[in-house]
Amino acid sequence: EDAAAKQQVSQLLRDWVTAENEHNAKALARILDDDFISTSGAGKPNRKDAFIKALTKGAPDPAQSQSLTDETIIVSGDTAILIGTDTFHRTDHAAPDGLALRYTITCVRRNGRWTALAEHIVKIEK
Repeated sequence: EDAAAKQQVSQLLRDWVTAENEHNAKALARILDDDFISTSGAGKPNRKDAFIKALTKGAPDPAQSQSLTDETIIVSGDTAILIGTDTFHRTDHAAPDGLALRYTITCVRRNGRWTALAEHIVKIEK
């Protein structure tokens, strides 16, 4: 079961990145748990609605993409922890091209479905 759970939460994270890049608030609302909270070194924690609003404001930018690397997934029952690196890329090489963030994401399985409960991100200094 752990292998299947790891694949499911890995896909959830990739769906999250796609939804973020496409500014798809409906998909993000499905991916993020109702109790979702995000923390970073940039200020106060963001709850689900504020997080989605911040990520989806304005039009999507087709010049921007993200890649996920260095992924480690730990599953314990109905909880999964994902640790990895999210790197931003831009075809025009403008900011935030090359920005790398280390993430720790906690996912929970409720009623057979995985959602992201919390994330903590920190910029990786070059």
